[in-house]
Amino acid sequence: MNRSVSPQIKALVDRIVRVDHAGELGAKRIYQGQLMVLGKSSIGPKIKEMCEQEEGHLKKFQELIPVHRVRPTLLLPLWSIAGFTLGVGSALLGSKSAMACTVAIESVISEHYNNQIRELMENDSETYQELLQTLQKFRDEEMEHHDTGLEHDAKQAPFYNIMSQLIKAGCRASIFLAERI
Repeated sequence: MNRSVSPQIKALVDRIVRVDHAGELGAKRIYQGQLMVLGKSSIGPKIKEMCEQEEGHLKKFQELIPVHRVRPTLLLPLWSIAGFTLGVGSALLGSKSAMACTVAIESVISEHYNNQIRELMENDSETYQELLQTLQKFRDEEMEHHDTGLEHDAKQAPFYNIMSQLIKAGCRASIFLAERI
């Protein structure tokens, strides 16, 4: 950062980096949980590929934390356990349910990234060009995960609508908490 920024912009960037770091940890752990159950199945390589992308996202946010002097959320241990549990639980219900979990999570996350991109562009996109480009790239990759889930019969999962709504609500609650704690 070449110039000083207002406290409001600093708070915005803190919130973005903190919540996205937590979210990428949660996503990685969801896929790790799914791999524990479905790793040797026909969907295993696709889950592994998505997990590796999430690991790359997490690594980038781990790099951005010290650059922007952001305190990570205090809830990281909880996100790690909850993500892994959700991954295992969805996979135990079968590959379609695992993909339904992916579709639900990624639909919320894509919308979340879009909101962050819009907010950053409205406030200080010039100073935070690298962060803006990172958010845009990751949003696009999360949408690919969403579409992959649909291509792998997510909507055919038992109780798809109920499961999707519950996972989306949990994801939104996680975002709300990670932005603040």
